[in-house]
Amino acid sequence: MGFDRRFTLGLAAWIAGLFIALLALLLALQTPDLAVARIVAALIVAAVGWGLWRHVERTNIMVARFVEALHFGDITTRFDGRGGVGFGTLSKALDDAMHALRTQRDAGMRELRFLEALVDDVPVALLTVDDEHGVRQVNKAARRLFGHGKGTRPEDYAGYGATFAARLARAGEAGQEVLILRLPAGPQRAIVRTGALDRLGLQVRAITVEPVQGALDAVEMAAQTDLVRVLTHEILNSLTPVTSLAGTAAALLDTDPPDIESARTAMTTLARRAEGLRHFIDSYRAVAKPPEVNARTFAAAPFAHELGRLFAAEWPAVKLTIDVALDVTLQADPDLLAQVLINLLRNAAQATSEAGRIGQVRLSIERRVGGGTLIEVADNGPGVPEAVRKDVFLPFFTTRAAGTGVGLNLVRQIVVAHGGSIDLIDSDEGAVFRILL
Repeated sequence: MGFDRRFTLGLAAWIAGLFIALLALLLALQTPDLAVARIVAALIVAAVGWGLWRHVERTNIMVARFVEALHFGDITTRFDGRGGVGFGTLSKALDDAMHALRTQRDAGMRELRFLEALVDDVPVALLTVDDEHGVRQVNKAARRLFGHGKGTRPEDYAGYGATFAARLARAGEAGQEVLILRLPAGPQRAIVRTGALDRLGLQVRAITVEPVQGALDAVEMAAQTDLVRVLTHEILNSLTPVTSLAGTAAALLDTDPPDIESARTAMTTLARRAEGLRHFIDSYRAVAKPPEVNARTFAAAPFAHELGRLFAAEWPAVKLTIDVALDVTLQADPDLLAQVLINLLRNAAQATSEAGRIGQVRLSIERRVGGGTLIEVADNGPGVPEAVRKDVFLPFFTTRAAGTGVGLNLVRQIVVAHGGSIDLIDSDEGAVFRILL
């Protein structure tokens, strides 16, 4: 660096000057009758020594000022480059460093202001809880939801619900739950999520509160509309032949003489249709009862191959490929999960058989990146028409003449009860059901 070279040359010049002045002083001291020369030589030594000390000391002072300015966060300091060899370069280097620090600080402050505005304007209420500050409302959504000045103790929020206040007071726990909050507009369900973080050695819990009553009401109304639509369709389909057969039987009995045999046939058919309607209602009762999950950890490979043997006994003409590694484990209720996969495998086999082709079905189980398990059931059947894909998990919706429309809805109920999700995904051939646990 130019400063290093100039400072070294300047320092060497001062040292050389001091050495020469000392030699001159020694020579004057050893030579008689040079009293004036001795005084002059001593003054020169003093002057050169002072200049050397000043050269080194000023450098130290400039560097010390730079370090002190950094220590106190003063990055507006300027440095004087006058007064010696190399000091112009040194002051420019220090000024440039200060300018770079100011630029970085300004950029950091702009980013901080953006993040503060983002947190303040995010539409989800955010609270923080720590031992030093207690409960703090971090953003506008929190202040709108809970009002200003609600206090800093968890018990100050007991008016919104004892469970919510207990959640604020419960240290060391992270997770998500749905709570009922008593708000001025009335009780509302809200998703409360809790996370933990460390802020300068202080343990802080961040809690988000997201009222979802409106969204849940909309979803519930949509689900009720879909359910009523499907139920109406299925019940009318069953009642129409019942009404017709009842009228036919009455007409046969009103003839003279009554046609008893034909009426008996009509009544027998009517009884079968009534039994079918009763079975439909029983199926509805089964759908309305949520499954109870008794989860445990078990090996996926033997579980999948046992399903393969059951599938082969029922569908010997359909080829089933099982793709699962030996070290994969599942955390689920094995009986309920078996019911899920048996339903999906049976649907896949029926789809390939109805398409009139050599059936091929694939069952794969693998670990997900980041945790969890991915399960897929795929077939080479005709697939599910796009127009009805959104309805396949609705209760009693079916595209098969002999179907009940219960199986896939029960499958979805069981998967959701495990905390997972199931989707019918796009495929170039056939249908692919994907389960994420």
